Amino acid sequence: MRKRHLAAAVTLALAAVTVAITTSAGAAQTERISIAANPTADLPGPDASAQIVNGTKTTVKEHPFIIAGMRVGGGGPQGQSCTASVVGKRKIITAAHCMIDAVGDKSYIYGDDDLNSPGDETFRTKVASFKTHPNYSGNGGWKTGYDVAVVTTADDLPVPEAQWAKVAGSGDTALTAPGKSALSLGYGKTSSSGGSGELRKTTLPINDPSGCNVFDIKVNGDLMVCSGYNDGRTANCSGDSGGPLIVDGVIVGVSSWGSSKCDRYSIFGRLTNAMGDWAKGEIGGTTPPGDGTFSVALSPATGKVDAGKYVSTSVTTKAGDQGAEKLDLSASGLPTGATATFQPTSVNSGDVAKLTLQTAATTPSGTYKVTVTAKGTSGSKAAEYTLTVGDGGQPPTGSLKVTVSPNAATVGPGGYANATVSITGATGAVKLTGTGGLSGPMFSPSTINNPGGTSRMTVAGPYQRGTHKVTITATDSTGKTGTAEYTITVR
Repeated sequence: MRKRHLAAAVTLALAAVTVAITTSAGAAQTERISIAANPTADLPGPDASAQIVNGTKTTVKEHPFIIAGMRVGGGGPQGQSCTASVVGKRKIITAAHCMIDAVGDKSYIYGDDDLNSPGDETFRTKVASFKTHPNYSGNGGWKTGYDVAVVTTADDLPVPEAQWAKVAGSGDTALTAPGKSALSLGYGKTSSSGGSGELRKTTLPINDPSGCNVFDIKVNGDLMVCSGYNDGRTANCSGDSGGPLIVDGVIVGVSSWGSSKCDRYSIFGRLTNAMGDWAKGEIGGTTPPGDGTFSVALSPATGKVDAGKYVSTSVTTKAGDQGAEKLDLSASGLPTGATATFQPTSVNSGDVAKLTLQTAATTPSGTYKVTVTAKGTSGSKAAEYTLTVGDGGQPPTGSLKVTVSPNAATVGPGGYANATVSITGATGAVKLTGTGGLSGPMFSPSTINNPGGTSRMTVAGPYQRGTHKVTITATDSTGKTGTAEYTITVR
């Protein structure tokens, strides 16, 4: 959530009203109505009552599936913004609004009980992709429901399969019956003055949703689970979003929203319905990505071609223990101007497809590693093809010069720095790429089309303090390259 929007949201939160209707002397006061807010938002200031009331400290060792959601600009320690649960080798379940409403590059930290001391974590990974429920309506969609998302991480998560969290579905409606006792976990705020980042737990009763409509938006019992107490004696708050609500060892909901002052009921996205079925379908089986039960190979696995010509190979597959399955074929890592054509584009495991790699007249000479991926119901497998174009020499280097000004900056953890990148000695358009920083530098524009042009580079500093190197690479239309280094220090 952008800061200017946060300011408005907090103003509304502090303006929560008590509605009183007096028909005669001594008439009773009606139920007060609270402003609703999702607990991802940073609710600064002592009046926001940002705390998991009466929560107790716990550990990742006790709950090995719990994981912290981070984002650039997040309000918690190191940018902590949400909580989530590991449900597969590279799968995490969280709230949809953690991925849609909360802006900034996102990553996950595992193994840390207290995020206030950076460096204690055992693992960190970026987000490869994510899917929100198809009925989630976009920014602010938590108000109407379907607030669930499944995230695919860039790396294998260091959680054994036996310790992955179990997710409820439409066959588990009894788990969210009113009167059930549920466990809630999160890294959210723990004091009204803004403390957060410690993993905490609390026990919440599950309520009849019809009795929970004390907010300015409706609690929809078909899509939401109402838990906790109307006096907020214990509740979720900022930073707990996406965290699990657990009954009998199964996640029955993900933390979605509550009172803007964190002083009333806590509302979770319901999973004991078709939403849970959808999430389980997206999570898939226990076989991790890249480990399908079939096999795939290329014959031959190498080839040489002149620019503008083509070369072919055979994609051979073999069924695994689960029998034949449909495999969708794709290729990545192609050189500039080259295309890949499969005939056919899908095969049954055990069949053979033909792959044709067509280069363009402008494809630079060089040796390239092309990855061919076959994706089936049991997972994915890949094989590598070595493609040599022309004489196989590396693209020419030398006279292209990259200059960065300034060439260094100092920022806080996750903070941004800007610099100007200029190029000399290039021919034609120049493409800029880079590595380093939190998630690599961003360039505007990423391609310089005019001689003597410049680009604005933006770099986010890592969360770890120290000095970090960023490498900028420029490649012109002839394949000529040049590099420069930029230093970012995190104080």
